[in-house]
Amino acid sequence: MLFRTTTPDDPAAAALLEAYFAERIASWGDATSAYRPKPADFSDGALIVAEFDGNPVGVGGIRPVEGEGMEVKHLFVSPAARGTGLGRALLRELEQRAIDLGAHRIILDTNADLAAANHLYRAEGYVEVPPFNDNPNATNWFAKDLP
Repeated sequence: MLFRTTTPDDPAAAALLEAYFAERIASWGDATSAYRPKPADFSDGALIVAEFDGNPVGVGGIRPVEGEGMEVKHLFVSPAARGTGLGRALLRELEQRAIDLGAHRIILDTNADLAAANHLYRAEGYVEVPPFNDNPNATNWFAKDLP
């Protein structure tokens, strides 16, 4: 497994992010919704693409949120790579990058429909916290203190 830092303009990152957004929109059951997610700004954080055997199979990023530490955004594993532990490895890599950037806390939001993601976050020590943003697709907010 190779993790590389990149930008949303990178073709591999762009394709993974597009797949992530398409999957999320499809799950809402309302393709006519005016809300369309877009890539977060990772200029003060990091966007990472995970590659296996030279193929991009996952993406995720962190960005600073004032008063909160770093926020995990757009954690996505391609369907073919799910169930392999890649999501856990990618999350841990993002946590390490947050620590390297000086963060002592990491936060994220997610949706209750993403059962595997919610299970992963809880298994990795994240605890539910009150909402820290107004993301219209979020139903759950989590935080974890970093060493």
